[in-house]
Amino acid sequence: MNPARCVLRWPRFLRQDDGATNIEFVLMIPLLMALFMASFEAGLMSLRQTMLERAVDIAMRDLRLGGLGTDPDHEDLKDAICANSSILTECDGTLKVSLDRVSMDTWTMPTTETVCRDRASEIDPVTALDPTPGAREELMLVRVCLRADAIFPTTGIAASMDQDGEGGYRLIAVSAFVNEP
Repeated sequence: MNPARCVLRWPRFLRQDDGATNIEFVLMIPLLMALFMASFEAGLMSLRQTMLERAVDIAMRDLRLGGLGTDPDHEDLKDAICANSSILTECDGTLKVSLDRVSMDTWTMPTTETVCRDRASEIDPVTALDPTPGAREELMLVRVCLRADAIFPTTGIAASMDQDGEGGYRLIAVSAFVNEP
């Protein structure tokens, strides 16, 4: 092809608008899909967090009213939380409950971080759970941590969250109760 002829065809090429919508489509679809995936992940994470807090509140109410028996242990509390959270998958395997005493003289809260189970490791961290019943009128702080899998772990909100080795993020709920006489 003659170079002069190419120069003459260049203005005609610039005037053509065939395929212009394809460019807009290619530029906008990834942005719209990323927005959709981020909003779906945020909605699911919010739903899981709300259901975990609801399940912990119901279990704490049962504990205060004696619905878990006369001497409930760690497994009873964990089972009560998982029974009240229908949307949380693998609740039994990923839920960690820590129970700490809070001094009512100083109101000093526990300084340790909430312990979560890392599903990628074989070793399960020990939580600070004292199986002996607390003294009367003693404030007990219950911290519950659950690992939940992200639907889209590499995009949107889940990519910026701390995840375990299997792509799960932490959901934490806190409650308190007083040992009644």
